[in-house]
Amino acid sequence: MKTIDMTGKTVEDAVSNALKELNVSEDKVEVQVLDEGSKGLFKLIGARPAKVRVTVKKDYVYEAKNFLKEILETMGIKAEIRVKEEENILRISMTGPDMGILIGYRGETLDSLQYLISLVVNRDHEDEYKRVILDTENYRQKREETLKRLAVKIATKARRTGKTIKLEPMNPYERRIIHSVLQNSPYVETYSEGEEPYRRVVVDLKKA
Repeated sequence: MKTIDMTGKTVEDAVSNALKELNVSEDKVEVQVLDEGSKGLFKLIGARPAKVRVTVKKDYVYEAKNFLKEILETMGIKAEIRVKEEENILRISMTGPDMGILIGYRGETLDSLQYLISLVVNRDHEDEYKRVILDTENYRQKREETLKRLAVKIATKARRTGKTIKLEPMNPYERRIIHSVLQNSPYVETYSEGEEPYRRVVVDLKKA
């Protein structure tokens, strides 16, 4: 983040001078007043200019969009990128003709891109952490609905066969969906086992 110290006849003048120097609007910066200044005696003797320290805020939307754009250009993929900032969440959507490539097998490519974007926008640890959600063609919602149906199906199978069932490895987000759907089941319980990226959900019958 860029920071400059600037002076002016008043605090407002000093801030205005800093904004012109940085070429940004006031909503994009944080202002710290170092010295409110003084008009001095008869506005002449002991006069002192106001001094401020102005810091450009981190632009999460720009960083996320620019980084993803560079990746897609490298991959030779054309896509429209939309980024929406909601408090501590960055929701990023992509539309274009080759989105299947960006989704990958069961969302693996999409998850990898999401992880890389998260690393980039959160690299400055002193700044607010932003959770990144990357989606295209409404894949996330479709996948969530698929996992919910799977959870019910597996629970039914475990109860019918009396056997413990281990699902395929999933990322933390997908495992949470399975756990959430079955957390209040009177018949089965769930837990995770294994190490990332091979950690998986286990569905077991509750002990009588």
